[in-house]
Amino acid sequence: MTYSGRVTVGGPADVHELKDLMITKIAVGPMDNNAYLLRCRATDEQLLIDAANDADTLLGTIGDDGLASVVTTHRHPDHWQALAAVVEATGARTYAGREDAEGIPVPTDVLVDDGDVIRVGQVELTARHLVGHTPGSIALIYDDPHGHPHVFTGDCLFPGGVGNTHKDPKAFASLMHDVETKIFDVLPDETWVYPGHGDDTTLGAERPHLPEWRARGW
Repeated sequence: MTYSGRVTVGGPADVHELKDLMITKIAVGPMDNNAYLLRCRATDEQLLIDAANDADTLLGTIGDDGLASVVTTHRHPDHWQALAAVVEATGARTYAGREDAEGIPVPTDVLVDDGDVIRVGQVELTARHLVGHTPGSIALIYDDPHGHPHVFTGDCLFPGGVGNTHKDPKAFASLMHDVETKIFDVLPDETWVYPGHGDDTTLGAERPHLPEWRARGW
């Protein structure tokens, strides 16, 4: 089956099989959050991005092989409703952006700064700090040595625009600047984008619309 990135709450997960990494996308909770389970194919170590909701669903997806780490992309409650239960069940290490950790009610084991590397088995993910949706939102970039990059953007980048900045011009300007300089300016059009809600996209599909996003202010 070809990966589409289209998932619905209560429906099956979708699996993106790369040479070194398996990415399982599943939708959970009343706000249709996406959670992503990353599995290193060499070591079978697993990392979860956003234990958003439905702990039983997430633990069923994780399975019997355990979970090494959970990365929370930002402090908003819809992205950590299942975090306590998942950590209790698995003993996973917790990661979050330094500026957002205080807003997450589960202790953060590793505070993440811009440019930090987070590993899942032999796979490396580079964290980029994107300020505007929250003070400490992070995206994770996997630069696949066998293909194009993949970026997990939380609520900072979606098909059709950047994340909600609540009509705050300064926050919007900050988020646009960071998304442009740390994502669009350094990654190719083929880069696959995995957002915190909804369907996936690519940087190439979104790049032509950057000027109109700036002009509209959201």
